[in-house]
Amino acid sequence: MPGLPPLPLLQAQADANRTHGPSDLGLVMGGGGARAAYQVGFLRHLASRFPELHLPYITGVSAGAINAALLASHHGTFLQAVGELSELWGNLTVRDVFRVDSRTLAVSSMRWLKKLGSGGMGGARSEVRGLVDTQPLHAFLTEALHAVDGELTGIRYNLEHGRLRALAISTTSYSTGASMTWLQGTDVEEWERPHRLTHCATITVDHVMASAALPLLFPAVQLGNAWYGDGGIRLTAPLSPVLHLGARRVLAISTRYDKTAAEAEESTIYGYPPPAQVAGVLLNSIFLDLLDNDAHRLERLNRLLESLPEEDRVGLNPVKLLVLRPSRDLGKLASQFEAQLPGAFRFLTRGLGTRETKSPDILSLVLFQPDYLRTLMEIGEADAMARSDEIADFLLLDPP
Repeated sequence: MPGLPPLPLLQAQADANRTHGPSDLGLVMGGGGARAAYQVGFLRHLASRFPELHLPYITGVSAGAINAALLASHHGTFLQAVGELSELWGNLTVRDVFRVDSRTLAVSSMRWLKKLGSGGMGGARSEVRGLVDTQPLHAFLTEALHAVDGELTGIRYNLEHGRLRALAISTTSYSTGASMTWLQGTDVEEWERPHRLTHCATITVDHVMASAALPLLFPAVQLGNAWYGDGGIRLTAPLSPVLHLGARRVLAISTRYDKTAAEAEESTIYGYPPPAQVAGVLLNSIFLDLLDNDAHRLERLNRLLESLPEEDRVGLNPVKLLVLRPSRDLGKLASQFEAQLPGAFRFLTRGLGTRETKSPDILSLVLFQPDYLRTLMEIGEADAMARSDEIADFLLLDPP
């Protein structure tokens, strides 16, 4: 038939697609602190079924940036990368993320109280840089991501060998108030939108630390001449980076439980809302809601484009999107593991009122306890198994 490649070439292309996956595939991993372990469980099932899957475009924000960075920099197969990611989260403890000894937490709390009571008279001497000290996380990620002088050299290796097209890590500039997405890839062009900027860079541990710096809780990170924090704060379009990079088939893993109408009407607090409840609502609006809102906009745009003749689409085409989310409320689940936190840190969280709500969402962000994290991975793996055939159809892959 005129215009078609010869049959052997078609067969070779089909075989490559089964083994490595579609060349336009993008993976998006949102934030949620400790909840990012759920993403690893989902990936674990995906890797067990498609061990040689390639992910050309990877984007991450907040704790999802940690997962994105490891996948993009790992030299081995997808199965091996996810195995290392699973081991990383399965053995993670609060002490690997921030210092939780009584003295450090007491000094940090006193600095905050002194700052609030100083009326701004202390100047630079009274500055505070987060409620907790995250130096342990920096050391942990440097080793886990096999960084050399801070650089994740595996990213450059994978780009040079065609295993990766691009990685995007999103942060928020506290200096300007804009969202900044850092890009490293092949033939990547920067783009600019209102309050959303991009910059090509060599990704380092500091970029990952900045993206995962929970506001107020974790200290900001200096990149160049500016200070950056959690990427979820100003990233109003979480799907935008992967689409700009070139993905046209997007797999997005959220950590937000989709409540039923009855659950949404149910009160989760006992009496007046404690600070933990208010903070949880605020952080959920930053880390969890935006991905769902962006997905809704994209699906509406897809329907509009599909209703138009191709010549009227002004160069736009529908994007295949599959959003995956937990089958259980990960915030409510956190209350079952709160007692295992180190005593001094548990004292602080209870002081915020985490025991005065049925769904301590703020606790789920910082509950870096092995038993909780492993439970999240198990839930993610089970959820992926339940949708395994749907995912395979979406990826147009056949199991080996």
